[in-house]
This record gives sequence, C-alpha cells and structure tokens, in this order.
Amino acid sequence: MTLEQHPLEPFLPENAKVLFLGSFPPPKQRWCMDFYYPNFQNDHWRIEGAVWFSDKDYFIDKECKSFNKAKIVDFLKEKGIALYDTAKVVRRLKDNASDAFLEIVEPTDLRALLRRIPLCHAIATTGEKATGEVCRYFGLDKIPALSTVTELEPKSSSAKDRQLKLYRLPSSSRAYPLAFEKKVEAYREMFKKCNFVFD
Repeated sequence: MTLEQHPLEPFLPENAKVLFLGSFPPPKQRWCMDFYYPNFQNDHWRIEGAVWFSDKDYFIDKECKSFNKAKIVDFLKEKGIALYDTAKVVRRLKDNASDAFLEIVEPTDLRALLRRIPLCHAIATTGEKATGEVCRYFGLDKIPALSTVTELEPKSSSAKDRQLKLYRLPSSSRAYPLAFEKKVEAYREMFKKCNFVFD
C-alpha cells in the first residue's frame, strides 16, 4: 500500500497558546480548501464559529460551498491557535478518512514542534487516535476520558520551564455520536481553561 506524506506544513503562529492535533488529513478528493480540517462535512470550523462568534457559518463561503481559508488563518493568528497532526507518514488500509483504517508509519516529533511555539502550554486532541498518539509519545499509561484535562510531563530538558496540559476534545467528525451543541460546549470550556479571552 502507498505511503502518504503529510500534505501540509505545521501551522504555528508565534503567539500560539494551544496546539490542536488531529490524526491526519482526509484523502485529497474530500478537500474543499488547502488547509486543516478541509472536509466540508467535518464540523471543526463550524464549532469554532459557534464558540467564538455564535455563528456556526462564520467561516463558511456559502457560494462556493467551502470554508474561507483566509478568514480562518487570520482568526488563528489573532487568537494564537496552532494546528498540526500526530502523524507525518501514514498508510491507509482503506480508501477513506477513518482513523480506524489509518496506520501511522512515522509519528510527529511533538517536542520538536513545541520548541517552535514556546508560549504554548496546551495540546488539544480532536479524536481518539490523536489522543492515543500523544499519550504514547509522553508515556501516559491510559487514554484520558473525553473532555478532561491531563498533565503532561515533557521529557525534554528544554521544556521543563513549562507544564503542558492535554485536553481531550470530542471529534468534530459528524460520525462521532455527540450533539453539535455538546461539542461546542466542550471546545468553549477548553479555551476558557487555557485563558483565552472571549470578546
């Protein structure tokens, strides 16, 4: 089976306070924009719109049936939100976007990523596979429960001056069986705990 390299560069604003980590982007044919969470059926940007602007369609370009990448990037830079995934190279066991059929061949070096965003004190995972990979990387014995906060002990001596926290969020995939409003509530609570200011 063909190996897939991650198609996007890490999005790491200098002021990033939280790093969102998914597993890996869906196949290109499912993309509506060249950025993270590009599947129009995925609700990540609708959740962000509802959390920050009380409008789930805030980041949607209705005429193009797509997300507005420029608007999203400006928002992320203003708020200090970084994005990447827990895998750099994968093998798809089936031709779909399901984490269940995603084999991680080369995981992301999370410490190297975090060194590039020194103000970041929180990792937010948006799915069970991503959460499992973060736990494996930092040596946690078990995956934390949904919508909980877990202390991460960085192994790198250069990171000892900051205590990282892991926030396990519900997946923004519509296949994940949780009401949209509950997902919005979980994301909003995470941002509050990370000391983000709501205008």
